Amino acid sequence: MEKKQHIAIFTTASLPWMTGTAVNPLFRAAYLAKDGERKVKLVIPWLSLKDQRLLYPNNTTFSSPSEHEEYIRKWLEERISFTSGFDIHFYPGKFANDKGSILPAGDISDIIPDEEADVAVLEEPEHLTWYHHGKRWKSKFRLVVGVIHTNYLEYVKREKNGWFQAFFLKYVNTWVVSIYCHKVIRLSAATQDYPGSIVRNVHGVNPKFLDTGKKKYEQLQSGNQLFAKGAYYIGKMVWSKGYKELLKLLQDHRKELAGLEVDLYGSGQDSDEVKEAAKKLEVMVRVHPGCDHADPLFHE
Repeated sequence: MEKKQHIAIFTTASLPWMTGTAVNPLFRAAYLAKDGERKVKLVIPWLSLKDQRLLYPNNTTFSSPSEHEEYIRKWLEERISFTSGFDIHFYPGKFANDKGSILPAGDISDIIPDEEADVAVLEEPEHLTWYHHGKRWKSKFRLVVGVIHTNYLEYVKREKNGWFQAFFLKYVNTWVVSIYCHKVIRLSAATQDYPGSIVRNVHGVNPKFLDTGKKKYEQLQSGNQLFAKGAYYIGKMVWSKGYKELLKLLQDHRKELAGLEVDLYGSGQDSDEVKEAAKKLEVMVRVHPGCDHADPLFHE
């Protein structure tokens, strides 16, 4: 029999922290393993109880990796219509408050045995390799694909001496990504550019969105009004996600936007401040906790 290809997906976050690098790589692993033609491993961070309490919502904590895995698989089963046979492995991670990110501790490439080191997908390769000290990823794996999710340059520009930090970080990112990745895919042109990179949406589309679109089309054919509500913005509720810019634009263009109602959906450490800032606007802005993208709340 032909040997099955092994794909290892390394990412920088895990549920129940509802961030893109926790959710999208999980679905990627599930769909890559769906037909049973590949051996897929998802490699995610395991945090101390202190860091779990800091990041995970609703006081959710786990006493062991197996308990954490059970939670992740249950969450996934509720959202896909098939059973996917991929493995979940954990690496020791530590939350860095100054960066708002989980950083790996030690050589996480070691988790994959050399005989299974076919393809590595590094979700946020710059983030995973800032402090990497171990075997070079390109030496261990036959193919290393880096998927760029986040524009870290924009994040650091908001800090003290931000422009200097961004200038330095740009070259660090370019260096680590080039030495560790064979191929670089940027999810959006709004991310940092890298030599030889391409812009592609490799997340695909959740079938729930396609089902919603079909229902909307049926409503359109029946002559019903499709979208009765105004606009919504969804994202982790921290200022660096663009809330400050959004609220400023709404205020600056309040005359043209008279009558518009906007709903913000997100959870995060800046929720209270965003809510207070929204109350001061002359445009109707409501602030809600984070919610799943496919929730019926958004269909209108």
